Amino acid sequence: MPDPAPPEDLKVARQVLPSAATMIGICTTLVGLVKIMENQSGADSRADELGGMLSAIFLASVILSYAAIRLAGLRTGLSQWLERGADLLFVVGLLGIAGLTLLFAYDQI
Repeated sequence: MPDPAPPEDLKVARQVLPSAATMIGICTTLVGLVKIMENQSGADSRADELGGMLSAIFLASVILSYAAIRLAGLRTGLSQWLERGADLLFVVGLLGIAGLTLLFAYDQI
C-alpha cells in the first residue's frame, strides 16, 4: 500500500532538510580549510570552533525537520512545532555563518 500524500503545510520542513544538510557540509569544509590554514601559518583562530558549533545548529535543524516530516500524519501539532523549530534553527545558523564569514573576511577571528 503506498504512503499517503504528505500534507502541504510542511513545505518549510521539506526545504529546510536538504538545505541544512548542505550547510553541514559547508561548515565541515570551512573547519577543514581553517585547520589547514592554521597548520601552515601557525596562527590560532576560533573560526573552526564556531564552524563546528554552527554545524551542530544545522544538524539540530535537520533532525527537527526530518522528525516533522515523519510525524506529519500522526501528530500534526507536534509536527508543526518541530517544523517551526527547524526553521528557527536554520535561520540562526544562516545568520551565524554570515557573521562568521564577515569576521573571517576582516581578520577579526
